[in-house]
Formats: sequence, structure tokens, C-alpha cells
Amino acid sequence: MLEQELFDLFEGTADAVFTVTDQGEICSWNKAAERLFGYGKVEALGKAFQCLLQGRGALGTRVWTENCSLRSYVANHLEIPNFDLEVKTRSGRRMWVSVSILVCENSRNHRRLAAHFAHDISERKKNEELLLKITDLSRQLASIHDVATRFVPVSQLSEHEKEILRKFSVGTNSTEIARQLGITPQTLRNHLHHINQKLHTHNRLEAVTHAMQRKLV
Repeated sequence: MLEQELFDLFEGTADAVFTVTDQGEICSWNKAAERLFGYGKVEALGKAFQCLLQGRGALGTRVWTENCSLRSYVANHLEIPNFDLEVKTRSGRRMWVSVSILVCENSRNHRRLAAHFAHDISERKKNEELLLKITDLSRQLASIHDVATRFVPVSQLSEHEKEILRKFSVGTNSTEIARQLGITPQTLRNHLHHINQKLHTHNRLEAVTHAMQRKLV
């Protein structure tokens, strides 16, 4: 497929889609990208990705820079996992997007392009930050009120259940926990139900707080 045909195909997608050369230069920019990031196509095309969007990963890593691992993935035809990226919009506001990358190669000139599919996850990030603050407060309360010996005895948690609570206690969200453990979201909900039954709690936050107070996690 010719590059222009590929770019035309991306125009019909709901996600913001833009393509980047293996040197980090933006060479296509669909209408959804214009709406999401605020930059028009004319403003974006030919610009270096890092200069335009100033992308940073979850650990503050800048992407599409000289030593960026994305370049290595593309150059070596490796599968690129989905990742979260904080970018700067035209208005100056920084926002979080989830990014999937599809590497395409022109069969004629063998030029590789990395097509980025992005959608806004700012609300999810806000919820994760709130959960982190709540769990941190729960830890502080647990350390102040060390009353584990006064609790009514509860059924013993399995190591798998303790691992789930440990992951929630550091702010990991349900989707990520299910992915890390190789289980479905419904299976994770079933585990939480059994944990609440064992601890005599009513929700995830209460279970995490209770487990920390009992020194179970």
C-alpha cells in the first residue's frame, strides 16, 4: 500500500492517528489528531515529534529522542507494547494519552513509518492519582493505629489474594493488575469479592486498609 493511501485510510478513524518516520519526523496527521492536540495538519507535518508534543512517558522518559527505545523497536521490527504518554497540546495544557503503534514499511522504498493511535486518558490518570493519595493516607493511618491484635479473627488470605491487595495498595489500577496476573477483569472482581468476604469488608479500599492494619500486605 502506498503511503498516501495509508494516510487517507487513517482519516476515517475515530482515534487520533499520526505517523512518524524512524527519525522522529511527523509525516501524517489526521483530523482526530487536530481535534485532540489542537495543532492543524500544516502546523504538525514535517515537525519533530518531540519538538511539537514534548512527549514524556510514565517515568518522565522523553520519546523519539536520539536514544529513545522506540527507535530501536521500529528499526528491529519488534512488537511495541501499548503505553501511556503525557504530551503538550497547542493550548499549552499537558494531557495523558494511551498510545498504540503500528509499524508500516513501504515496499517500494523500504521506508518505515510508525503509526501512532492515541486517545485521551486524562480522567483515568486523575483517578489513579486520587487512589494513590488515598492508599498513602491509609498507610499512614495504619502505621499510627497499630491495633492489629484487637481485630476479630478472619479467614486466611491466599498468597494470590495478598498479591492483589499489594498491587492495589501501591495504586495499580484494576485493568493493569488483571493484565499483570494474566486473568480477566471478571476473575479479578471474583477475587475481590472473596477477599471482602474473608476480611468482612465491603469494598476494595476498605479491604486494602484493613489488610495493611493487620500487616497482611
